[in-house]
Amino acid sequence: MQERSERTRRRLVGAAAEMFHRNGYANATLDEIAGAAGVTKGALYFHFASKDELAEAVQQRGHTLLHDEVRALRESGASPLQALIDITHWLATTLHEDPAIPASFRITKECGARPAVVDFHAAWISAVCTLLRLARDAGEVPAAERGWEGAQALVTAAACGIEVLSGTGMPYRELQRKVAAMWALLLPGLVDGERVREYRAQARGGASAGAGAAAAGV
Repeated sequence: MQERSERTRRRLVGAAAEMFHRNGYANATLDEIAGAAGVTKGALYFHFASKDELAEAVQQRGHTLLHDEVRALRESGASPLQALIDITHWLATTLHEDPAIPASFRITKECGARPAVVDFHAAWISAVCTLLRLARDAGEVPAAERGWEGAQALVTAAACGIEVLSGTGMPYRELQRKVAAMWALLLPGLVDGERVREYRAQARGGASAGAGAAAAGV
């Protein structure tokens, strides 16, 4: 019984993510969400008392996905800077593959004045800044130390711009190429000398390795 209840809850969160992503918070209705999840409205209210609670659950899912990916990258042995590059490619992918991520961004933007358990935009910025700071502390980005505030602002703005580009309807392959090109441009300003070749600007599994190769290939 409990397992079935959990499955229903997951379906509702997934349906809510799809509706919030597609229609926005204000235009998504509980009737539509219940219908998309294949449950009655009474079943919806059993799990969530309001649309606000559903929005929070969607953002919680987005936050969990982000947290789990950052942890997996760090546990894989990736350096902080490579993990930062890879998490931006992960974002480009999940913006197209899991509606919880674009829905979380949209909820944050549309419901900014509402108290929320999770502010996904802030969570994304925090993840980016934390990985960049770890890269600085590990000596990977000594160039940034000469202008840390500017480097942090530039990388954060570029990372947030991925969601903006995706929101234009840009095809995933094009977005993936643009993220690689972004890092091909940023890396030489962050990493000194030949060390720039130690980092892969493209997504994992991409044909080219290193910033120089990525710049030539996009």
